[in-house]
Amino acid sequence: MRISTNQLQQQGINSMLEQQGKLSKTQLQVSTGRRILTPADDPAAASQVLGLTQQKEVTAQYQANADAARARLSLEESALVGVGDLLQRVRELAVQANNAPLSNSDRASIAQEVRQRLDELLSLSNTKDANNEYLFAGYQGLTQAFAPNTAGSFDYNGDEGQRYLQIGPHRQVAVGDSGTSVFLTIRNGNGIFTTQENAANIGTGIINPGTVNGTFVPDTYTLAFIQILPTDPVTYTVTGVASGLVASGAYTSGSSISFNGVQTSVTGTPANGDNFSITPSANQDIFTTVQNFARGLETAISTPAGQAHFNNTMNRTLIDLDRSLDNVVDIRTRVGSRLNAIDSQKDFNDSFKLQLQETLSNLQDLDYAEAVSRLNLQITGLQAAQQSFVKIQGLSLFNFLR
Repeated sequence: MRISTNQLQQQGINSMLEQQGKLSKTQLQVSTGRRILTPADDPAAASQVLGLTQQKEVTAQYQANADAARARLSLEESALVGVGDLLQRVRELAVQANNAPLSNSDRASIAQEVRQRLDELLSLSNTKDANNEYLFAGYQGLTQAFAPNTAGSFDYNGDEGQRYLQIGPHRQVAVGDSGTSVFLTIRNGNGIFTTQENAANIGTGIINPGTVNGTFVPDTYTLAFIQILPTDPVTYTVTGVASGLVASGAYTSGSSISFNGVQTSVTGTPANGDNFSITPSANQDIFTTVQNFARGLETAISTPAGQAHFNNTMNRTLIDLDRSLDNVVDIRTRVGSRLNAIDSQKDFNDSFKLQLQETLSNLQDLDYAEAVSRLNLQITGLQAAQQSFVKIQGLSLFNFLR
């Protein structure tokens, strides 16, 4: 078999190019720290790397969502702390106004602070987050949640929506509460029923907010007092719109009056015809509770009956404030639970991300010791190929004959 000079040269060049290609690939692996440079290097591992990389990016997004959720819930918690402190201060003022022998001017002074607290409550209810959206507006984040109206009360302009963020593959967390749940849907009275004096009462009867004794039968009840002659004993009757007469008896100040799951009492001296209503609890917003307190303080008192009306208003204010405080505490508890859930999920995401990184490293990271040894071997091979090419290039028949 004859081998031409051109064939020898081509084989030498091909050998050097092959060695250079291997050396170039090894150099690129060393410089990038990656074993797999193209899918062709290891198709199975490359497919796994792609899937693991996507999971890693999704997990990073979960962590970003968790951070955003934590920031928003922390703002909500701060606002709720402010609302709770405000209601506690208003309650202290109600206790002071109800127990102390205050003049009309003293009560008017307290009313001024209550009005300031009402403005503060409005400000807290319109707290914004880092995106300049209202925390308590539900899905209507760009709309101011609460605003005063011409009737002197407050309108809610948001909705009952509750936003969620995905913080894990199978876990979402609510990142806020609507103004409806925080400020509006609060049952007045003791949460089951509420007591109310008749505005036309002329006696000094003061009704207790009452407690549930057994099972409350929902109805609108009227507790009426009867004393035909000044020398007659005071008696009472309790009549329900649907239930009819459910209780009656002689009245003694402070004695318990029980019927259909209701236990209450009246102190003072009710006049003939005075009456009180006992009705199922209804939703009453915090603004109305505080506003009713302020209006009660601003009403001048000049008679014992007027004092009794004021004391009844304060009793209702105190129990309504307690219900509002309970609701705020309940919402804060939910927020705290969500914050704990976020912390737990973030820890899990961090662990999962670390596992992904370790698996990725095993699949695609370079073994530097092996690669450097291979690089030195390939450099030696290239040098040998270059030197042999130089020697083979000088071999020809003409040089032999010469």
